[in-house]
Amino acid sequence: LENDLKATPTVPDASENSYIIRPNFKDKFKPALVKEVIQDVINEHLTNKTYDPDQAPTWCKNITEAVKERVKQLGMERYKLAVNVVIGEQRGQGIKVGCRCFWDSDTDNYAQYFYMGETMFCLATAFGVFFY
Repeated sequence: LENDLKATPTVPDASENSYIIRPNFKDKFKPALVKEVIQDVINEHLTNKTYDPDQAPTWCKNITEAVKERVKQLGMERYKLAVNVVIGEQRGQGIKVGCRCFWDSDTDNYAQYFYMGETMFCLATAFGVFFY
């Protein structure tokens, strides 16, 4: 029985800490790539559409989910993603959007893209926070 226990390898539990406190350079959050993803998703979803206040919440949700899925495909492991999308009617007004985050500037980052159509604007921001 003692030999059987020694021969069975132990598989670490997924919830156990791996003690990785910094991502490898190739695994870091890449704002330029994420911005391209956001731009592609927004252009796919909003090009040739007219602002509709009843449809805007659905568009925001669809864009958010699409951005999250495509950013995950970039392979930036151990990053928690938060995506925020704002769509509003374009009437020549200005817009100011602010955000505050408490994070590690060595590992965490964000990317954003601003879309301006004839009848609407869209601001999408994706935050990548390293999961310690």
